[in-house]
Amino acid sequence: MTQPKTDYFSFRPKLIECLRDYTRARFVADVLAGLTVGIVALPLAIGFGIASGASPATGLYTAIIGGFLVSALGGSRVQIGGPAGAFVGLVYMIIARYGLPNLLICTMMSGVFLFLLGAARLGTLVKFIPHPVTTGFTCGIAITIIITQVKDFLGLAIDKVPPEFFEKMTALIVALPSFSGWTLAVGAVGYAILKLWPGRWARYVPGSIVVVAAGTFAVWYFKLPVETIQSRFGAGGIPQGLPEFHLLEFDWTHLRDLVAPAIAITLMGSIESLLSAVVSDGMIDDRHDSNQELMAQGIANFTVPFFGGIPVTGVIARTATNVRVGATTPVAGMVHAVTLFLIILLAAPLARLIPLTSLGAVLIFVALKMGEWDEFVLLKRQAKSDAAVFLATFGLTVMFDLTVAIESGMMLAAVLFIKRVTDTTQVHLLDEDAPGGQGHEQVKNLPPGVLVYRVFGALLFGAADKIDNVIRRAGGDTRVVILHMAAVTALDATALNALENLHEKLRHHGKYLVLSGPHTQPYFLMAKTGFLERVGPDNIVADLASAADRARVLIPAKKPKAASRAPF
Repeated sequence: MTQPKTDYFSFRPKLIECLRDYTRARFVADVLAGLTVGIVALPLAIGFGIASGASPATGLYTAIIGGFLVSALGGSRVQIGGPAGAFVGLVYMIIARYGLPNLLICTMMSGVFLFLLGAARLGTLVKFIPHPVTTGFTCGIAITIIITQVKDFLGLAIDKVPPEFFEKMTALIVALPSFSGWTLAVGAVGYAILKLWPGRWARYVPGSIVVVAAGTFAVWYFKLPVETIQSRFGAGGIPQGLPEFHLLEFDWTHLRDLVAPAIAITLMGSIESLLSAVVSDGMIDDRHDSNQELMAQGIANFTVPFFGGIPVTGVIARTATNVRVGATTPVAGMVHAVTLFLIILLAAPLARLIPLTSLGAVLIFVALKMGEWDEFVLLKRQAKSDAAVFLATFGLTVMFDLTVAIESGMMLAAVLFIKRVTDTTQVHLLDEDAPGGQGHEQVKNLPPGVLVYRVFGALLFGAADKIDNVIRRAGGDTRVVILHMAAVTALDATALNALENLHEKLRHHGKYLVLSGPHTQPYFLMAKTGFLERVGPDNIVADLASAADRARVLIPAKKPKAASRAPF
């Protein structure tokens, strides 16, 4: 029978599937949804661009170009792409250390990495990142966003906020007496509006648009001494139109240094995008293609740097808004990008008057909503190891950067996982008094000199030392060691080496090793390495009873001495 051909590479955007049965009614719904999401995305795109240490135009270019590509080429029906709060701290740090040109290189490199992950069909690997790591850096990112907005929200007199956490906090605390009352008032009123804006109204008129529009009008009409986009960035802060394509400037001396931040952008982008896609799947009862989504994210991140854009990812808040206002296909996301382009094309002079404190209020509100603060309440109920991973990732994200946090969090989670596997792996001695029943085996009528061990769990490198205990106890009168491996779920090279040592020591002293009931993965690994052949096919048996029979063959019962005949 001919085996079906496997597609090792498949590039099929969800848009193609959606356009097959596309109707006029769905088009109207997508256009209306795209217009709404475009308006919602305007203050966020501008705010994240500024908060990242770049410019408002950079955030807009990212939302327009990146958002269009993510929707047109992605694997989700309703995903919205653009700049995200998750990248604020990381992007700010990269710009501070290496400059904006090198950030563009990092973004392009991450685009290549993301595309390769999707092309290699590794989109599902993101689910292996532990929950304490994701929640830890999500809360840490929320705090980072809030800290970056303190200057603009309060109107502090600081020329440039340092990128490092402790220097940044020192500078903000020292500058607190310089706060502007008018700036704080506009920002505080804006935050209050966001907090109190009725949910039923938000579907038609987003609170963030009300805050930005009201703040802009108040500052312009009353001529308040509040910093705006134009007063900080000049008339070109929000240009009318898209930038021209330009080649990137490679600094080969820094290229090795940029690999780590590029990987951090890749991890953050893949996690954020696929998490957003999963959330949207639950809202529309659909299933996204994670590999196609990663390839689309890769193309978007590879493309936007040539137009001055920063990292792109799928964003949960705008995607959820897209669903709530009636989007049905990726056309809505494409309309959202076109809407943003039309806004900067037609209304750039008005957008330049937006107060920075109003944007700060919007971002602080978004950050407080994105943080999973319940995790702090649940710390006492969680395992200490999970709590340690969460707190470590959170603290490192806030005090250092996302690269350090993800690397350290993953390493700590991996170490604790190994410890858990080791703790659950058991190697204990069975004897004739062992209780019967489920999970226990009785061993009856064994000849003297036979030790029977039951091995339970994954026998990996963290638990390999437990075989050493068998080696230490296999001396003296021991003739046969039986390892009952029916409950061994996995075996690796380190544990196999420990088994080799056990077999060699027994063989050297004329003793035997019998393996009982090995499962598929351990069996094939031992067979592939030749270990089963060295132990001997007759010493590999199906169950514990057969192992006992084999031990009786290896240690034959001694014949009783013949009684001497008395002479007549």
